[in-house]
Amino acid sequence: MDLITVDFETYYDKKFSLSKLTTEEYIRNDQFEVIGVGVKYNDEPTEWASGTESELKEYLQSFNWQDSCLVAHNTMFDGAILNWVFDVCPRVYTDTLCIARALHGVQVGGSLKALATRYGIGEKGTEVESALGKTRADFQPDELSAYGDYCINDVELTHELFGIMGVEFPKKELKLIDTTLRMFIEPTLLLNAQALDSHLRLTLSQKQKLLSTVNVDKETLMSNDKFADALMDAGMKPPMKVSPTTGKKTYAFAKTDKEFQRMLVSKNPYVKALTEARLGIKSTLEETRTQRFIDISKRGALPVPIKYYAAHTGRWGGDDKINMQNLPSRGGKTLKESICAPKGYMLIDCDSSQIEARVLAWLSHQDDLVDAFDRGEDVYKKMASSIYNVSVQDVTKEQRFVGKTAILGAGYGMGALRFKDQLKGQAGVEVELEEARRIINVYRDSNWRIAQFWRECQNMLVSMNNREDVSIGRSKLINSKGHAVQLPSGLLMRYDGLDWEQGEKGQEFSYDTRQGRTRIYGGKVTENICQAIARCIIGDQMLWIAKEYRVVMTVHDSIVCLVPEDEVDKAQKYIEGCMRKVPLWCKGMPLDCESGVGKTYGGCE
Repeated sequence: MDLITVDFETYYDKKFSLSKLTTEEYIRNDQFEVIGVGVKYNDEPTEWASGTESELKEYLQSFNWQDSCLVAHNTMFDGAILNWVFDVCPRVYTDTLCIARALHGVQVGGSLKALATRYGIGEKGTEVESALGKTRADFQPDELSAYGDYCINDVELTHELFGIMGVEFPKKELKLIDTTLRMFIEPTLLLNAQALDSHLRLTLSQKQKLLSTVNVDKETLMSNDKFADALMDAGMKPPMKVSPTTGKKTYAFAKTDKEFQRMLVSKNPYVKALTEARLGIKSTLEETRTQRFIDISKRGALPVPIKYYAAHTGRWGGDDKINMQNLPSRGGKTLKESICAPKGYMLIDCDSSQIEARVLAWLSHQDDLVDAFDRGEDVYKKMASSIYNVSVQDVTKEQRFVGKTAILGAGYGMGALRFKDQLKGQAGVEVELEEARRIINVYRDSNWRIAQFWRECQNMLVSMNNREDVSIGRSKLINSKGHAVQLPSGLLMRYDGLDWEQGEKGQEFSYDTRQGRTRIYGGKVTENICQAIARCIIGDQMLWIAKEYRVVMTVHDSIVCLVPEDEVDKAQKYIEGCMRKVPLWCKGMPLDCESGVGKTYGGCE
């Protein structure tokens, strides 16, 4: 297969740029213009081409893309221009930015400039700065030539980076990069503009109703000081907290503040209404996301922006300001139902069942739990049965929820206080702290091998800090390499700058992140490892599915596919089979899934 390295230079100004607009909005805008493009075919010298859109289209389509791999730095951008503007579809997409995130971690810079410096292969130019506000017609011949040289240098740097980083990069991960990029670059999903417009009007109407209910204006609810005055007028002293940033007292008006949450259930009906109104008015995510969807629908199909290797654990994440991993909870159903399959097709959303809990049980040799998962038993009821000393058949709905919370949350070392808060926050289940402590102890006694695995992970931190290689978990699957954990994918989950200091209870570890030093301990390492392994499993399953059906989205532990209407039953069986299939490296892990079919994404639920 041929390798074609590409970099586009496009018009931008102070208001029209990727810092102001989304990638989709920028490329599909009437102001969008390609100034020129740098193209390197295999190892041949890079060419700079500039001209009209039709001239560039003729030039770009002269290459044999059907048998070529496109490489760029941020291929979501360059690949979208190739596809949307010039009707070019390479056989394979890859991306040095994606590769860099996976190789070096998401906590360090992955820009072309930073990577060129890291590998000592040259310097990125600055000519793009002088192109501000210039259309192609505005460039003098010498300026355009200098801009071309700048672009050629970027292409050469990208090509060399791919040669360096791509040599030992796992081939399976390259396929996942390609699958992920296609979700955005080759969009297939449609948006129901009429439903979105109705939903937006309803959302705005509900906000207006909130204002009229409490008889205050929007500014009062948005301003901390004015909101505090309104509370005092209602006979309530505004709650305060110490700001972790400034160390000074400030209002406890964040929606996560316990005092604010208490106001939402206040016995004073006006305080309760006032707090609900503030929360509703300040929550603009649903409104802005709906408007973005409406705007996209006017420009074409929905490019699904999923970021490859977005998290420390390697999981995918949202991108381009329409985070599909986090659709608003209140309007999420409507937004999901607005995402439609094209004519003649259906969507299948297949979700991996309790995958992290299954990974943890298998990895830690908690074999009774593994067997229960494998037999298809209700493990939440079994846990509740142990907690409340009743038969499985007699477990109530509320007791089962407590068992579920224990299985899904306590597996990473959660303490009693947090467990208590989680029960209340998720379902309004209130227990005393002593009862929460008892439940946690029952979980740990019942799953002692899991608790032992936390200690193994804590000991691994000591070995990692000393840069000693160690292997833990079933089949010695988890291996430390320096300040990192080697994953089944072959990639490393990094804890750069790992170090410790003496605390009250012993060694307290932390590592470097963009937010500063972050504490790490055995339970948290366990969580990181389980999430990373779950991601590796889903990655394998995604590639198995993609052999037969188009993967259009992945959200957390689910995979969404586009299938022909006349083979839905066959496709559903195949997709579920792929998501129950166990990779060879984790033989014996009890995987399961559930799927739904619909004409819309929301209709799959």
